[in-house]
Amino acid sequence: MLLENKVAVVYGAAGAIGSAAARAFAQEGARVFLAGRTQATLDALAGAIRSDGGEAQAVVVDALDERAVDACVDDVVAQAGRIDVSFNVIGCGDVQQPLREISADDFLRPVTTVLRSQFLTTRAAARHMVPRGTGVILAFGGGGPQTLPGLGGFKIALDALEGLRRQWACELGPHGIRVVTLKTGGVPESIPAHFPERDEIAAGIEQATLLKRAATLSDVGAVAAFVASDRARTLTSTDVNISCGAIVD
Repeated sequence: MLLENKVAVVYGAAGAIGSAAARAFAQEGARVFLAGRTQATLDALAGAIRSDGGEAQAVVVDALDERAVDACVDDVVAQAGRIDVSFNVIGCGDVQQPLREISADDFLRPVTTVLRSQFLTTRAAARHMVPRGTGVILAFGGGGPQTLPGLGGFKIALDALEGLRRQWACELGPHGIRVVTLKTGGVPESIPAHFPERDEIAAGIEQATLLKRAATLSDVGAVAAFVASDRARTLTSTDVNISCGAIVD
């Protein structure tokens, strides 16, 4: 198995993307700590993973709380002995409006949320990875040259995330730690069933791709597990594009 005997923390594990990654990590042999803010949802996911033969447990933490994140990671290491993979997929709380109309607070919220949470979770993991000389930091989102009108601070937050990823990779690389971003052009399965115009949005995501199909949650989990594994040991300071051609480099 790709992640046998590895220890992984997934922030935002209760969400669609986080859940898919956590399940894939567990299926590939990792011991997975499911980090998020809602105990009941995390417990349900942990139970489902265990019923499938995986190893998982819930950890309640606010990824924007500096002390809570540090304590969470310290506790994981106390229990498991180390941390091999840290994957942050928490939501960014974006409000999507044209820049001429959006408030300053709504514009800045996704930028602040993404940078703060990614910085805190990566720093907490790095403190334990550096002495061991190994580890993988994964982020989800990613930037790129394309954008669309009316996104508010969302796309800007993703571009900022790439800058942070490059800086972390530069500083952690000499310690054997890899830093990689996964990016998609959207995952239709992750759109809530009750979301207005869900079908139209999903169709738009698929039509924007070169392959005329979008990444599935299973695809995201499989790629995340591969990138987190030693088989991808040459990948760092880069993004992995699983947009089916929606994002053209």
